[in-house]
Order: sequence, then structure tokens, then C-alpha cells
Amino acid sequence: MVPAGPLKTWQFTAAAATSGLVLTAVVVTAAGPWDSGQRTAERAWAASREADGGADHGRRGRKQDPAPAAPDVLSALGAPQGSAPAPTKSALADVLDPLLKDPSLGTHRTASVVDALTGEELYGAKSSDPVTPASTIKIATAVAALGALGPDHRIVTKAVADPGANELVLVGGGDPTLTARPDAKGNASLRELARATAKSLADNPREGKLRLSYDTSLYSGPVLHPIGPNENIAPVTALMVDEGRLDDSASGPAPRTGDPAAAAAKRFAEMLREEGVRLEGGAPQPSKAGANAQELGSTSSAPLTALVERMLTNSDNDIAEALVRQVALASGEPASFDGAAKAVEKRLRDLQLPVDGAKFADGSGLGRADKVTARLLTALLAKAADPARPELRPALTGLPVAGFTGTLRNRYDSEGAAPGTGLVRAKTGTLTGVNTLAGSVVDADGRLLLFAFTAAGTAGPQAAQTTLDRLAATVANCGCR
Repeated sequence: MVPAGPLKTWQFTAAAATSGLVLTAVVVTAAGPWDSGQRTAERAWAASREADGGADHGRRGRKQDPAPAAPDVLSALGAPQGSAPAPTKSALADVLDPLLKDPSLGTHRTASVVDALTGEELYGAKSSDPVTPASTIKIATAVAALGALGPDHRIVTKAVADPGANELVLVGGGDPTLTARPDAKGNASLRELARATAKSLADNPREGKLRLSYDTSLYSGPVLHPIGPNENIAPVTALMVDEGRLDDSASGPAPRTGDPAAAAAKRFAEMLREEGVRLEGGAPQPSKAGANAQELGSTSSAPLTALVERMLTNSDNDIAEALVRQVALASGEPASFDGAAKAVEKRLRDLQLPVDGAKFADGSGLGRADKVTARLLTALLAKAADPARPELRPALTGLPVAGFTGTLRNRYDSEGAAPGTGLVRAKTGTLTGVNTLAGSVVDADGRLLLFAFTAAGTAGPQAAQTTLDRLAATVANCGCR
């Protein structure tokens, strides 16, 4: 996990240790039963997170348990003895088949459970059927972005001007986390950009008032998602601040501006004036930076690891659409819905993932045209768990923790699902009539398993989510041999 702010010693140690759990479980072939070790550490780590700590893994709205000391967490991890056996296919089928037949899961259910060590599918139910994934498609977005760009990639927003010209241009780089708030909290700061730009202008004065314009030419194609104006996503442009939100929220649905780029440029103009820059009074207009424009200032996003974790934990649609466009740019495709779809599929094919039948109509999963298979979802998770691909690890560490963080914070409180609290880490997906869940668990014998469960034609989201949670909890708490 990439923290959003400074960590205390115990937090750093526990987070570092827990982030390594997946790798340890995969590469240590002599890993024995860890019920008192790895699984205990998972629960302790999840319970210990501060409400505002971590990369959007805050445990808000719940009473905090005391933070464990680093030695407690490390001793819980322990040095595993013996061999952790994999569940048998027949035993898994015995416990999962009845749950998968629950009427709450609608008219079409698919499932895949995979052993992370071997990649073998231990349980499958129509796992090769393409289905609408809803937000679990963000796992594909995460893997494609990390594979294409690397974990340290940052998105840059800058201000430029042609030599001697009186026009400043705010150039969008595609960072939806660019913030105008006084405390940037590790995000790119529009205020810092304004200060840097004002200093450059003071060091190299230009005569008369300046004009401010803005450049969104990095992206092409429609700015509106096919679902249309929606509180779950802003118009997709290369320039926006605070995801175009019109309130002080940082995640979840919120009223959005209809023109995020113009709103960002207007706010930047106000900040420049506060820094003493003389600007013409009219509203900034769209333009394109010249080929010879010189940089006056820049501000960079948090590294891609943090963006991926925030996207997965909070199911952030704006970040998802930004990341697939970054994949498109890295792949030589237009930064549009169509270009991103081609780029993501190509990147996943290059990783030798089973993408046949898949369709990546967007990066967020808001569209029903998206199609993936349950087997692709578990294959994506297995690729992220591969010790040979450490750059993909945030696709696992960003998954919400059952009962504690993100979109799973308020789930896993029903009788059948509660045993998965703190053990299940999974990405949720919800559209009307569609409910999905995909993630990882360490089972009762200490084996790392990856799962994907999808349901379509569901009548009620609450009942469907509860059954999906029970499926994952059953995997977590079953030795199944």
C-alpha cells in the first residue's frame, strides 16, 4: 500500500509486511498452516488502520481498535512450517455450489476460484462466459496501467507560455486528482502550480496584462461517458480539479460541473491573481499550447501506485477513466474511449491474459457494454500476485478490506458473511441488476486463493451483495480438503 501521508513506525511495518503477504504466500512453497499467523496478521492490520491513514484505506465511521505493536504483527506473520495444502475441487464445489444457486444472484451466475501459487482453477461455474463486470473491470484497468506505465509514473499538469508572448496556457495532463484545496494531501496542487508560475513570471517579467487560456488537447473523442451526465463521474477531460466535484467530497457520487476544464482554468486564474499576477478580466478560453512553449511551472500527481489503490479502494470512476487514457497514450492510441479500449486489450494480451470475448468499452465499469469473464478476473489477480511482476502488486494491495475499508467498509456484517471480515480483500461491482465481487483470500490452511463471482438479473442489490460476501467468506474459512 502506498500511504497518502506519513506513517507511524508500526503502520509502516505492518503495511509493509501485509503488502508482502501475497508475494510470500505465492513464492514460499513450504508455507504451512497460517491460521494463527498470516490470517491473524491480516485481521490485525486491517483493524489497526487510522481513519485518515493509508491510500484511501481509511476506516471511517467505525470505532477504532487499538493499533498493534509492530512485533505483534511480525510475530503473527511468523515463519510458516510444513506445507499449506490447496483445497480440493470437489470440496470447494460442495460448499460453493449451494450458495451459487441462491435466488438472490439472479438469472445468470458465474464463478472462478484459482490457486494463486499454481494458477489452477479449483472451482469454476460458467467461468468463460463473458458478462457485464460493473466496477470489477477496474482490476483490468489497474493491471493495464501498471504494466504500461510502471508504478512510479506520475501525471503532470503544467503552465506554459511562448517566449515573449502574453498568453499563459494551463495544460491538462489528465490528472483528475489535481486539487484546488489548501491541503493537497499528496495530490497535485493547483495552488503550488500558481505559486510556481507567478515566481517564474516575477523572475522573467512580461509587459502588460497576461491572458490565460487552457489546453485539453491531450484527450480526444466524446467527453461524456455513454451513460450521460451522472453524479458518479465528471465529463472526461484532460484538465479538471477535484474530479469536477461541486462539494467538498473526495469520493463517491457528487454533483459535478458540466465543464471541468473551464472551471479549473477559472480557479487557476483566481489563484494567479492572488499571487499578484496581472491577468485580463475575461474568462479563460480554450486554446492549444505552442510547440515552442516554455514551462513556467508544473505539479505532479501521486505515483501510479497510489492512484491505482485509490481507484480500487473507493471505486473511483474518474481515476479509472484517466488511467485507461494514460494507457492509450503510452500505447500510441488516441486518448479516447475507443483508443483506451484498444490499448487496454493489447496490454492484457501482451501479459498473456485470457481476453477472448472481453470488451473494454470504458475503464470504470459504468457501461453495460463492458464484458469480461470470471476467469479473466482471477487471471488478472493471479498476474498481480506473480512474484515476477512486482510492479502489478497495487492491483492487490488496493483492494478494499472486508468490513474495514472502501466499498467493503459497510459490508460483511451479516451472519454468513461476518467470518470474512478482515480476511477478504475484494473489488465490488454494482449496476442495476448486476452485482460482482473479485479478490483474494488466505484460506483456513494458509493458501492464497483468488476468486471472482458475478451475478446478473438480480432483483435487489442488498441480497445479492450479501450472498456474494458469503461466497467469499466461505472460501476464506474453508480448508476444503
